[in-house]
Amino acid sequence: MEQYQEIERSIIKKYRKEIWSRFVKAVKDYHLINENDKVMVCISGGKDSFLLAKCIQELSRHSDVPFTAHYVVMNPGYSAENLEKIKRMGQTLNVPIEIFESDIFEVVKRSGGKSPCYLCARMRRGFLYNKAEELGCNKIALGHHFDDVIETTLLSMFYGSEIKTMMPKLKSTNFPGLELIRPLYLVKEHDILAWKKYNNLDFINCACMFTENCSLDESESKRLEMKNLINNLRKTNPNVDHNIFMSLTNVNLDCVLGYSTKGKEYNFLDDYDK
Repeated sequence: MEQYQEIERSIIKKYRKEIWSRFVKAVKDYHLINENDKVMVCISGGKDSFLLAKCIQELSRHSDVPFTAHYVVMNPGYSAENLEKIKRMGQTLNVPIEIFESDIFEVVKRSGGKSPCYLCARMRRGFLYNKAEELGCNKIALGHHFDDVIETTLLSMFYGSEIKTMMPKLKSTNFPGLELIRPLYLVKEHDILAWKKYNNLDFINCACMFTENCSLDESESKRLEMKNLINNLRKTNPNVDHNIFMSLTNVNLDCVLGYSTKGKEYNFLDDYDK
């Protein structure tokens, strides 16, 4: 058996409950992939996006719902070493990746702004949507997982003063007909790490030219702060992440001070005396 076949087998056998079943559940529950969809799977080179690619491959082989998938890697200006590492991992996993170029890192570097991550993220999204249109795809699949959802929720509360989360799918407002999907929405990061370790896989960790040399102090990362907070809370409440997630599906509008939807804001006093 080839190495890539053993890796595929580990997803649907050894990690069936932790990864494969959760992946399939998200696809079905949130209607992420439908008949005749053309999905562009975005691979950054890390563990999450490569696992996503393998899960999509498996689904395309075994699903009763026919769809096609394209596996792309956008090169924003990776070092030659990191780019080669991504290519080798694509070969190891038997993922037919297509690499396309962009000048994102160079543009961000020239901008000299204090928020390179924000500008980079915006530019990445634009390049990916344009590539999806070029390929004739109607969906873009990203590798965000369960922990990303929980951390985003807490970040919004603690630093954005609002309750919102990362959605399992999202329609593009600037590219009609394109939809962003997150099939790993229910898969937990520690299970992805276990799968990586079990198969002795070495993915790139961070290929960003602004952070790969540790020029930024990771301890100051707000997302890392949320990750550490959740890990500490798990010591006394092992289900805290699940509870945070479920609270987003159990919002009692009779017991909130206000909310907004479709551009309109509501206050509990609006209907209090009615």
